[in-house]
Amino acid sequence: MWLEASSTLEFNIETPSPFVLMLRPRSGMQQWIAREEYVLSPSVPAVEFTDSFGNLCQRLVAPVGHFSIRISVVIETANASDTAPGAPFVDIQQLPDETLPFLHPSRYCNSDHFTEMASSIVAGLTPGYDQCSAIVDYIRKNIQYTPGEGEQNISASELNGLGRGVCRDMAHLGIACCRALAIPARMVVGYLEGLEPMDLHAWFEAYVGNRWYTFDPTQADLQGGRVAIAFGRDAADVAIYTQFGPPVELLNLDVKVQETQGPTR
Repeated sequence: MWLEASSTLEFNIETPSPFVLMLRPRSGMQQWIAREEYVLSPSVPAVEFTDSFGNLCQRLVAPVGHFSIRISVVIETANASDTAPGAPFVDIQQLPDETLPFLHPSRYCNSDHFTEMASSIVAGLTPGYDQCSAIVDYIRKNIQYTPGEGEQNISASELNGLGRGVCRDMAHLGIACCRALAIPARMVVGYLEGLEPMDLHAWFEAYVGNRWYTFDPTQADLQGGRVAIAFGRDAADVAIYTQFGPPVELLNLDVKVQETQGPTR
């Protein structure tokens, strides 16, 4: 399917402020960008680099006054997410090097606290994909999804105690439980067609059966129509913007995703 997706961020800047942005999706095996527009208003110099996880990042200094960032893409992506019940656990010694950072506890995915809980959730299941599915089912049944309410990042342990959270928090818990079982798991932030209310979305991927598979505890059915913008160990690695210096005011964040016919010549 073809999607047209856009994000517009508007800020009130009181003093020149350095930013690192993470707003550009990149083409890969699961998505292909046919057209892209990236507009800074007012226009300022920007430098792009690729971080250690392969994400496209932009550095700039925002000027005083009203400052806006708008990115829009026309992108081809899968209309259904791949599933693979029974896909096997990959032994640690057989994992690709690039998956190893996603085995360790991280700031918001304190997997070392979830060994007993994760083992209990997956008791009797074949190691691998089926364990990840059981973790997602547990989260969906025991954590209330409250979109629009999560202003502060919280850890997987905090969410498990609180019992309610946003997509980012639920992804943290899924990641922590997978890592507790020695399954590499990573956070993804991006767009999801049909999301209500519309916003940027977070889910997670787990490495089983020698590839990454999508898991989303917020969705009853594993929908397609996803556009990945950034990957990381947890939310600290995939912030769409990081601002340095005195805090600035975010006036507006507007996200739109709609199905389209694809690019025209």
